[in-house]
Amino acid sequence: MRRIVVVGASAAGLAAAETLRREGYDGTLTLVGDEPHAPYDRPPLSKQILSGEWGTQRLPLRPFADLDALDLDLRLGLAATGLDVTDRTVRLADGSAVPYEGLIVATGVRPRRLPGEGAHVLRTLDDALALRDRLKPGSRLVVVGAGFLGAEAAAVAWRLGCEVTLLEPAPVPLAHAVGAEVGRVLSQAHLDHGVKLRTGVTVTEVTEDGVRLADSEVVYGDEILVAAGSLPNTEWLAGSGLTVGDGVVCDQYCEAAQGVYAAGDVARWHNPLFGTAMRVEHRTNAAEQGMAAARNLLAAPEARKPFAPVPYFWSDQYDMKIQAYGYLRGHDEVALVDGDLAAGRFIAVYRNGEKLVGVLSVGMPPKAIRAWRQAIAAGTSWDEAVPAGKTSAGTTRAA
Repeated sequence: MRRIVVVGASAAGLAAAETLRREGYDGTLTLVGDEPHAPYDRPPLSKQILSGEWGTQRLPLRPFADLDALDLDLRLGLAATGLDVTDRTVRLADGSAVPYEGLIVATGVRPRRLPGEGAHVLRTLDDALALRDRLKPGSRLVVVGAGFLGAEAAAVAWRLGCEVTLLEPAPVPLAHAVGAEVGRVLSQAHLDHGVKLRTGVTVTEVTEDGVRLADSEVVYGDEILVAAGSLPNTEWLAGSGLTVGDGVVCDQYCEAAQGVYAAGDVARWHNPLFGTAMRVEHRTNAAEQGMAAARNLLAAPEARKPFAPVPYFWSDQYDMKIQAYGYLRGHDEVALVDGDLAAGRFIAVYRNGEKLVGVLSVGMPPKAIRAWRQAIAAGTSWDEAVPAGKTSAGTTRAA
């Protein structure tokens, strides 16, 4: 294999490129990225960068010397516009076509937007800097979407002295992912800090002076942040022959077609540990999947290894440290196994079918949930992990 192309120059793409070199690949290695910046870390954008705690010099994932050592054909500020799997070429926005023998798709996601002009989104470094410049004490920020990204941005803006209104269409923010009881605890943190949280409201458009709701009410704000989810960047793959459905559809090895693999936020692959297809938008998964895709691309077919991780994510909001392992979406039951929900310091575990599939902690040290992660990785049954009568007082069990 004399030329491998990696499309996407963020965490997954960089991890793939580094792994290819580490595994001994010495052919031409092209790394394509649509942003002009060298690969950088995204989680700090809604935290340390937005707050001004960090300067941008702390964001690069690797020093320039390390990038140079990879001997990359680096194409930054240049989006991929098409793929021909028959001719094995990737078309770029400047009209050029890059041939490949192996390809890794790591094009990530983009924010959902609303009709109307003037709203901020928060995905890129430029997005974060543009919003940071507008967050002044006393300014009114309206955040559309109370998921983890919206919640983090709301917490930062509150700390900067802004008046924050957080709008969420669901009755309980994050209930679909973490359960209603845990969702209510996380929501209470906003109320405790004076953020105006409104649930069960649908925003239809951005206006000149705020946002309009479905009932025509206008919620006024000086700045608007739309944090209403994301969409996989797969449009450039139209007509390529790859299967696309909420991401690039892959098998358990992250293979989308012969010689074509996908990794990171854009990849929807079958995770055999959980027995389901999933697409995970978390930083650690991006890096791990980039490495796995690279190894499987280079390996003989019989030597490939399924990518079967226990996904991990974290979130910092106000004084809360939230951590979770596993796949919590679509769970059948949640149980409190340590701490107290009302105190905002607890560990909750999640069941799907007969298996333990997730654990989430708030205000607990990282080591407190490591054993639960190991139990998830081992495929532990729910009854073994959470024996009847062994959960803490105040346990919530909800289908």
